[in-house]
Amino acid sequence: MRRLHLYILTILTLSTSAIAQQTDTLSITLENVKYAYPIKYFPIVTEGQDLRMAYMDIAPTEKPNGRTVVLFHGKNFGGYYWTNVIKALTARGFRVIVPDQIGFGKSSKPFIHYSFHQLAAWNKALLTSLGVQKANILGHSMGGMLATRYALLYPEATEKLLLENPIGLEDYRQIVPYVNTEQQYQTELKATAESVRNYYKSSYFTQWRPEYEELVRIAAGVMHSADFPRYAKVAAMTFTMIYEQPVVHEFANLKVPTVLFIGKDDKTIVGKGLLTLEQQKMYGQYRVLGKQTVAKIPKAKLVEFDACGHIPHLEIPTEFMVSLLGAL
Repeated sequence: MRRLHLYILTILTLSTSAIAQQTDTLSITLENVKYAYPIKYFPIVTEGQDLRMAYMDIAPTEKPNGRTVVLFHGKNFGGYYWTNVIKALTARGFRVIVPDQIGFGKSSKPFIHYSFHQLAAWNKALLTSLGVQKANILGHSMGGMLATRYALLYPEATEKLLLENPIGLEDYRQIVPYVNTEQQYQTELKATAESVRNYYKSSYFTQWRPEYEELVRIAAGVMHSADFPRYAKVAAMTFTMIYEQPVVHEFANLKVPTVLFIGKDDKTIVGKGLLTLEQQKMYGQYRVLGKQTVAKIPKAKLVEFDACGHIPHLEIPTEFMVSLLGAL
């Protein structure tokens, strides 16, 4: 009997340990994810809700050049994946400001109407509060759509527009079958670490490296949170924003110096899982989209990277930073 009790106790202990490991999770505002630099918060009031927008404001580590670079993250990321870019820029005298957009990273996750116009306005208010009247705007992935909208709304405040493998180079409404926010919410709820990893492998990188597992850990960590349904709902709402608010038809209206940085092996399509394999081969081809897009933007420049996918600043950091600093 004593052995049976010990056996049961052991099983209970192991089960409790397994549950503890599973629930040793990330909060949906990433309080337990350490960013490389101190986090500050910009207060926002909208739709009757008090929100806070997380950001990093990093001073130059070398002689200041008086210029500022603002980094807009992609949909599946936050300020944490910009660390190597921040270090390189501050070492060249730039002040670097890195917001987590509302709905992402360490910022609030409200149920509101998400729009690129509103996100752009909040970023403009943040920069004004920090005394920044003009900045270079670097946007990656979804951040590229936001950066484009920002430059269209505030050309006088945009020194240069820098787009790193931006999404929205196609009008997804013409390609991807429509799903409403509730349907997308149900899809978001089904996400797993494995599905995230497989998506990143198939779309984002040409070769998988161990260091990319940290991106999966953060993306999947929130899935065990009791608040994950809220996170998933916001993810669905921002999916709808991307789908319904294209910028591709307005590239010709840009009035600021623009540089596109394109990893040619990128195959990102928003809503890719809704397409057949044959359709997936027809769209999201950045080796073609980069050239098509630069032709639409007045006096834009194109920098292409071979053997590189969706995130050049992580996959080929040295080559990307040389090109970025050259563009700046």
